[in-house]
Amino acid sequence: MPLVAHTSLPAFEKLRQRGEKVLSLKQAVHQDIRELHVGLLNMMPDAALTATEMQFMRLVGSSNQIAQFFIHPFTVDGLPRSEETKSYIDRYYHNFSEIRETGLDALIITGANVSNPSLDQEPFWEPLKAVIAWAQEQAVPVLCSCLATHALVQHLYHIKREPMPTGKLWGVYPHHVVHKEHPLLRDVNTRFDVPHSRFNAIYREPLERAGLTILIESEEAGVHLAVSPDQFGIVYFQGHPEYDTNSLLKEYKREVRRYISGERQDYPPDPDGYFGAEASTIAAQHKQSVVAAIKANHDAPAFPEAKLEPLLDNTWRDTSKSIVNNWLGLVYETTDFDRPASKSI
Repeated sequence: MPLVAHTSLPAFEKLRQRGEKVLSLKQAVHQDIRELHVGLLNMMPDAALTATEMQFMRLVGSSNQIAQFFIHPFTVDGLPRSEETKSYIDRYYHNFSEIRETGLDALIITGANVSNPSLDQEPFWEPLKAVIAWAQEQAVPVLCSCLATHALVQHLYHIKREPMPTGKLWGVYPHHVVHKEHPLLRDVNTRFDVPHSRFNAIYREPLERAGLTILIESEEAGVHLAVSPDQFGIVYFQGHPEYDTNSLLKEYKREVRRYISGERQDYPPDPDGYFGAEASTIAAQHKQSVVAAIKANHDAPAFPEAKLEPLLDNTWRDTSKSIVNNWLGLVYETTDFDRPASKSI
């Protein structure tokens, strides 16, 4: 069932324009359908804040559960923000105090950029611990991705992520299901792709020693999906099931720009498993042109985004939607619908 545009958050109208089903609040209140109120703790940096917001909202909205989904975005204090982004957050996001007062049925936590040697030195660390303590106290199911997974595993199980020996893991990798009977994997393909973009990893052995269950992994990318010892309370994604088809392309474009500006010394490699033959040829030709232009002290050519984007395939979205759908189904089954509705936030 659809998302409900219960605030003026611009993402609702953007999703509607992209063909997603989004009800107005007036339409929603005239339907005799249960509500699910899902918090979105968005810790992404300014450049990715609204894109990540829409990616997770689309995943939730594409669920076929018989419910109306009210998304409540919020963030934590201390993250570096521009004045423009601060204004956006002040206008459209909730405070955690509001979330805590009115309650949630489920919580999604995004990744974040880091700049310190250890996650417990990051500005989001203490506020995130407070959010998780509240969620566990209130038995709110949690789903997190990538950096949020690394942070929660460190906080709850004292398992620190480790730098990957090969550098950055970046691309789309084949994965397989390792626990077919788990309810999160109901009707999910046993083999599929998942995007990853990270320099660090958490590995199977320490997770299993802590009592977590590994559900999906990859020979190349390692663990993708694990669940807390109670099998449902916290769902840990190490990859990025929320990514759009062009998310890695935009990251690649950003890295090319960093090379042109001198911020990085090496030209970025193609994301693994992402470009087909034609796209790889275009990317290689652009690299040659950029390197030649820099050598000749000329302006670098424009990035061929319009040529590359139509050549990209999405080989992960259906599986991501199915897993989130199953998660929301479990949330629906365990939600106390006798509690007061939280439309006021």
